[in-house]
Amino acid sequence: MAREEKSDRLIRSPLHMLHRASQCAGDVFHAEIGGSDLTPRQYAVLLTVSQNEGISQTGLVERTGVDRSTLADIVRRMLKKGLLQRRRTKEDARAYAVKLTEEGKRHLKLADPVARRVDDRILDALPAKQRDQFLDDLAVIVAALRKSSGSADQDME
Repeated sequence: MAREEKSDRLIRSPLHMLHRASQCAGDVFHAEIGGSDLTPRQYAVLLTVSQNEGISQTGLVERTGVDRSTLADIVRRMLKKGLLQRRRTKEDARAYAVKLTEEGKRHLKLADPVARRVDDRILDALPAKQRDQFLDDLAVIVAALRKSSGSADQDME
């Protein structure tokens, strides 16, 4: 019995199981996206920028949960690919406002149905009655962990 409890420890660990679920979701996304090299976090950035035209990189950190240095690297790579453009803001010359390019809009248009299919595949693992509660529970966990860490830009990778 004690041996069985030890072997169950990982599958009863929220830390481990959330990480495994994230890996599996990423694998499904990469399989569905096909030949594109777009990542789930790049998709999140494209979607967030499309919904918040001219958002600052700080705003992207707050809305996506990607830490500052990782987000800066993601934005740099997406600028190089021609998916994003940025300019200094009038309010703060140190801050950048980020917008989608036409190429970024095209990538988002192609990736959005893929991301929706991946979301559906993930949620299909649960009975229909549990899906909304699952998403609500994940949001509660993220909010509580962000609050307890004292930082709004912790990357939950």
